[in-house]
Amino acid sequence: MSKLTLKKGREKALLRKHPWIFSGAVHIIEGDPGPGETIAIHDSHGQFLAWGAYSPNSQIRARVWSWDPEAHIDQNFLKNRLLAAASLRNEWIVPEETTAYRMVHAESDQLPGLIVDRYAETIVVQILSAGIERWRDEIVKILTEQYQPDCIFERSDVAVRQLEGLPERIGPLSGERPEQPLTIVENGLSFKVDIVNGQKTGFYLDQRDNRQFCRQLAGEKTVLNAFAYTGAFTAFSLAGGAKSVLSIDTSEDALKLAQENITLNQLSPDRCEWSIGDVFEELRLLRDQGRQFDLVILDPPKFAPTASQAKQAARGYKDINLYGFKLLKPGGLLMTFSCSGGIDAAFFQKIVADAALDAEVDAKILYRLGQAPDHPIHLAFPEGHYLKGLVCQV
Repeated sequence: MSKLTLKKGREKALLRKHPWIFSGAVHIIEGDPGPGETIAIHDSHGQFLAWGAYSPNSQIRARVWSWDPEAHIDQNFLKNRLLAAASLRNEWIVPEETTAYRMVHAESDQLPGLIVDRYAETIVVQILSAGIERWRDEIVKILTEQYQPDCIFERSDVAVRQLEGLPERIGPLSGERPEQPLTIVENGLSFKVDIVNGQKTGFYLDQRDNRQFCRQLAGEKTVLNAFAYTGAFTAFSLAGGAKSVLSIDTSEDALKLAQENITLNQLSPDRCEWSIGDVFEELRLLRDQGRQFDLVILDPPKFAPTASQAKQAARGYKDINLYGFKLLKPGGLLMTFSCSGGIDAAFFQKIVADAALDAEVDAKILYRLGQAPDHPIHLAFPEGHYLKGLVCQV
């Protein structure tokens, strides 16, 4: 068994159960561990701390599997972790109302680097670390035996794999490649989902509770849904009784699927307006036209994956929120989000506050929003808290 020894004083984060060991904390590696191999992690005095998965190419040199010295990192260990994650979801998901949800949320479910999303009878996996890559076949076998899905599809086509020295990969791991798009149900509404070409693993599952809340807010309101993607916020707004919804996105294919989702749910297309184009430019044009709305929804893609990109991304977040405030009627609501891991909740609030100041509006926060409970945040791993949302009123 290979062994990683930390530099003196670098064990504090590990003692607080944070699962990452950065390269700068490593004193010495004994043995010749390969990518993803299980290694024993010790402090500078030789005291055992944890079992981890080794990643020679990443700045995160090891990710912790377990702090239990008696643990055996094997197929049974993985099965128990996967079943524990599933048990948590059973407490929150009502199958008759929702057929799409996150089954495993990586470090927060103590399976570092593994994302598992369920879309009805199809399971989509995303493998983000060398440790999970090493156990890939065993994980597919466990998921197949436990859930008998029609297909397990891999969406490991993300840049973070390059940091782990892994190639991007996409395709079926078991079963036949599913016909596209799939149809799922979320809180009683149906949606077509493209798991092959869609954003993330096909759908923004983390916004489930916020879309349901939007349904409550949207009654009798004129709504602007920027970065609309496939129209989930649009559909929930209409289901909540919105007078009209203008949906904007850069992708013609995404908005086409959004229109199909409106038809699928038998919602009125007469209350819909669609706009294909750069969202920043479209928001600026709406401002110049003097358009105003009762509810503006801003759910942009990730602008800052890491903290090093936060300053640059802040400009983009400020611009869209500035336009969002300017497009609100008096008393209107801004529902604004950031899914950037590099921007924490306090910084996001400051950005929105600066936008309100520049827009010359008097705004207050009514609600703070976050990711749905199938995307839990482990208290020892604050990086798992990536989705921040505010509902502001002017």
